[in-house]
Amino acid sequence: MWKVKPPVTFPKEVKYRPILENLIPPDPMAQFHLKRGFPQEEFPDLCRNFTWMGRILTLDLYRRQFNRCTQSGVIFDDVIRPGLEEPGDYLGPVSVGCVAGDAESYILFCDFFDRVIEAYHEQKITSQTPESDLNYDNLKGGDDLDRSYAVRCEVSVVRGIEDFCFPTHCSRGERRQLLTLARQALEQLEQKLAGRLLLLTDLSQEQQSELNLKAPTSFQLRIGVARDWPDARAVWVSEDRSLLVWVNIDEHLRLVSTREDANVAQAFQCICINLQKLEKYYRGLRHPFIWKQQLGWVTSSPANVGTGLRISVLIKLQHLPKHKHLKDVLKRLRINMDKTDSPELYNIGNMATFGLTEVALTQLVVDGVKLLIIMEKRLEGSLSIDELVPAQK
Repeated sequence: MWKVKPPVTFPKEVKYRPILENLIPPDPMAQFHLKRGFPQEEFPDLCRNFTWMGRILTLDLYRRQFNRCTQSGVIFDDVIRPGLEEPGDYLGPVSVGCVAGDAESYILFCDFFDRVIEAYHEQKITSQTPESDLNYDNLKGGDDLDRSYAVRCEVSVVRGIEDFCFPTHCSRGERRQLLTLARQALEQLEQKLAGRLLLLTDLSQEQQSELNLKAPTSFQLRIGVARDWPDARAVWVSEDRSLLVWVNIDEHLRLVSTREDANVAQAFQCICINLQKLEKYYRGLRHPFIWKQQLGWVTSSPANVGTGLRISVLIKLQHLPKHKHLKDVLKRLRINMDKTDSPELYNIGNMATFGLTEVALTQLVVDGVKLLIIMEKRLEGSLSIDELVPAQK
């Protein structure tokens, strides 16, 4: 029987190699032997790409990123893959079309990411550190929406964990470590708010639907977010159902608070209180949330930098969706209106997460929803809404 011979080792080499390697930091790209052509040969076809990536990326910009690689192995083609898989639609909303594989991506590919972030959020990136305001008492209103129109609300926030790659690039081991960290942090949270951690592998499809958890889309599978599904995915549920914490679903962490009474103020308060607690617990575990000085909180998607906060209110509208000024109204209010399966129900939410504080973003949605409801009431009475259209900012 053939036996594998042990490798030949040289004592001096074993002794001095670590010292020599530490003198010159290795180039990450040197670890790869990618059979790629020149940048002009590898440049993607963006003729019918309607994402921000497709609008911004040029051959010169691509050439500058081409030979860069983060320490964990993220190259620029990994960054732009989502926009190539889903090029968007001419008439549809414009997505960012890119994703960060790790936190270093925002630094190494900053000349690309900064342009995408500025275009998507309509906010310039400056040297100033973004402001944060999680004092829910500063929110005005939010608990007084007209229930004849406001049906339900949801407030969610995402966070990335320091020292781990983002979902599109992390390994199985990293994902499982993230689950272990989440279990430790949530055990501390349970001392203040009773709840339990449920693994997706233990939940039926019906139970997942009750928690508003959907099966991964083909797009999520193609870009790698849903690799090894549902391994190391979990959701923490508070006993009173006021708070859900998604672990490794689409980001490292997503906190979700849903209110069937459309009380945005209460949902926002729940998120603010528990987010700050989890931030403290993760810092104690020596894995704080990822923060970049000029961007604020960052996760895998540039669409969520800054605050990572999303506020959504489901409202009933019959007349306003058909009005000629609706598009201008939404643009000036800086909010989105998305259709649902019901022809009279629409989701109203914030467009951007960067450039405003958490309170300011929530206030933007609350005030916007109130104005839309006022407009709907006037249209029901066959009255004009021209004087209610906000001025161009």
